[in-house]
Amino acid sequence: MNKCICTPAGDWLAKGRQALQIEIEGLETVKTNLDESFVRAVELLAECKGRVIITGLGKSGLVGRKLAATLSSTGTASFYLHPVEGAHGDLGMIREEDVVVSISNSGETDELNAVLPAMRSLGASVISLTGGVTSTMARLSDIVINTGVPKEACPLDLAPTSSTTATLAIGDALAACLIEAKAFTAADFKRYHPGGALGQRLTMSIDALMLRESDPVVLQETPLSEALRVMDQGRLGTVVFTDAEGCLTGILTDGDLRRLICQGKLDMEQPSSQIMVSNPYRAKKGSSVAELLDFMEEKAITVLPVVEEDGTLCGIVHMHDLLGKGRVKFSR
Repeated sequence: MNKCICTPAGDWLAKGRQALQIEIEGLETVKTNLDESFVRAVELLAECKGRVIITGLGKSGLVGRKLAATLSSTGTASFYLHPVEGAHGDLGMIREEDVVVSISNSGETDELNAVLPAMRSLGASVISLTGGVTSTMARLSDIVINTGVPKEACPLDLAPTSSTTATLAIGDALAACLIEAKAFTAADFKRYHPGGALGQRLTMSIDALMLRESDPVVLQETPLSEALRVMDQGRLGTVVFTDAEGCLTGILTDGDLRRLICQGKLDMEQPSSQIMVSNPYRAKKGSSVAELLDFMEEKAITVLPVVEEDGTLCGIVHMHDLLGKGRVKFSR
């Protein structure tokens, strides 16, 4: 029979914060214990020529489904396989070039350990996410990542809480590393999310996103001291230069300024035209967000002037705005 406990609201607040603190401490423990096995796991997953198969039972299975979805949406083909279904024929989906990620906090989940030998016999490599680093599952694995936590946030220390959070976080860490290892871009993300908010945003024209008001723009003859004042007010780490007709002629960034200082070539009163980067990278008005993100990633730049067909400056775009941060929000 359920009992209603009349507890002051402040007590529940304290208990909620206590639960969160226990989960935070669990994540700190997992972070501290992260070692070379994580590196080996990232390398194995990055080199995988097949699919990444996630398996686990109960709450671990739910975490596995989330990890499989995250990997698939970020460029690593992955799917979830229920261990019991695997024991009854679904192991036929496994190929020699696949990598299996097995999840169990204790490492002693019988249904899971029963199919791991068969998975390995098919040629698949096995990575285990477990708090039981000396468990049966660990011994059946090629790589073991320690996801053990000091205690569960459950007041009975029974329900999977801190342990599932830790495993979820390790899965996200693997996915984040694989995004970089595979040079996965925002444009790639769009291909896998054609109906998502970012996917829709990437198809937009930059005309609606580029900055126009208070752009850090000055004439190329402006003294450097004034150009730097405008750069500082613009908060983009950049100042853009035009000729008298408004055509783009140059750009100066924080990085350019740092190099000038190191080279001893900084004269605050000289015309900006003498030190600006002439004929800078630029975007054409009407370009899509996806096109610009690809270009900006390729050139390792965060700010681009936008010009008309005749070269007239008409705006500036910052990568953060293209991705929905800063002045432009996804919710707007």
